[in-house]
Amino acid sequence: MLTPFQEHNYNFAKKCFDDVREMSKDGIGVSRQGYSAMETKVLDYLKNIGQELGLEIATDKAGNVWMTLPGKNRDLPALVSGSHADSVPQGGNYDGLAGILAALSVAKWMKDTGYVPERDYTVLMMRMEESSWFGKCYVGSLGLTGQLTEKDLALKHRSNGKTLAETIRECGFNPDDLTTGKPVVDLGKIAAFLELHIEQGATLDSSDIRVGIVTGIRGNFRHKTIKCIGETAHSGAVDKQFRHDAVLAMAELAYKMDCYWDEWLRKGADLVFTIGVVHTSPTSAIAIVPGEVSFSVDIRSLHRKTLEGFHDLLLSEAKKIGEKRGVKFEFDDLIVSEPLEIHGELSEHLYKSAQAAEIKARRMPSGAGHDTVVFGKLGIPAAMIFVANQKGSHNPHEEMKIEDFLQGAEVLWTAVKTFPVNGIK
Repeated sequence: MLTPFQEHNYNFAKKCFDDVREMSKDGIGVSRQGYSAMETKVLDYLKNIGQELGLEIATDKAGNVWMTLPGKNRDLPALVSGSHADSVPQGGNYDGLAGILAALSVAKWMKDTGYVPERDYTVLMMRMEESSWFGKCYVGSLGLTGQLTEKDLALKHRSNGKTLAETIRECGFNPDDLTTGKPVVDLGKIAAFLELHIEQGATLDSSDIRVGIVTGIRGNFRHKTIKCIGETAHSGAVDKQFRHDAVLAMAELAYKMDCYWDEWLRKGADLVFTIGVVHTSPTSAIAIVPGEVSFSVDIRSLHRKTLEGFHDLLLSEAKKIGEKRGVKFEFDDLIVSEPLEIHGELSEHLYKSAQAAEIKARRMPSGAGHDTVVFGKLGIPAAMIFVANQKGSHNPHEEMKIEDFLQGAEVLWTAVKTFPVNGIK
């Protein structure tokens, strides 16, 4: 049975999800590249809703949109909630969007019921959180907090070759404003940041508890392109002892790291390891011993030392295998996203809000990274709510029950309603 809050927002949220899916559909999934015309179209649609609700709307120099419901005491820093508007290529509709619509649902409930919060309440819609397009995550939130670099802006698009700087400029924003080392907004005016997100795994969906309160967010060490360079040869004329097979060398490295992963897990480490992209040379053929293969690596953990240790192991194993097989592994620059231990007091506030709303919730870590990391690393109280989703995420089959979403949104509303006047430090 739906609560008054959930019933009030049911049709609103469902229509918004359906509308955004329709406008950004790409095959069986959706594609909303950061700083693209499509992402802008989605943001404009959501801004129109904010205008209908009478929210104060501003866009910062990084392109992020801030929609504020004024509070009783405007001298207090605002309570901010939201997420990102972009998606991975041909991905799911709820990754990011659920957090924006949860925050909007809370604003709509307050406006429609005449509730005026003690402090300003702001819905934050961020640009380009996903790394799939340029190999860099959190671009919108890093931009607004002054943490983007020239090196970040030089990254090239996965298919069209444009740099991130060119893409941002074509979207109507000046990338030079984002590498000054200074935030483009006054971060002192943020009391806390709350982000609702689909879980992206199966933990919640495999139980009767549909809401999670996040305890920590895994960081990652990534290589977008590692090359294994061997020697191209005839597949029939060259015997094994004379081969320098790049694919088999890469496969041996992958197998060794998988075995080490098992070993580290048995010892209690928090760790995940993924080789998500593999390409042989364009001239590869069935009758050719491959002389080159490129691949990506993604190492994630809640702990920096684990990331460093497993990455060091990757480098040492690559060197050993290279010497053994007569190949060479060339690593591109390491891309680092730091892990985050969620703000304890704010996380506890979310958990107690779930209890107050009589919604079952469990404490759990986040395996994926989120914009929350960027705020939390700067000392801004930041925490997350997870809701169950089906069929995983970062794929076109991603699903989410609207009833689960509304439970999470009600936890957010309760947390906003009961947020301490003196804030959380």
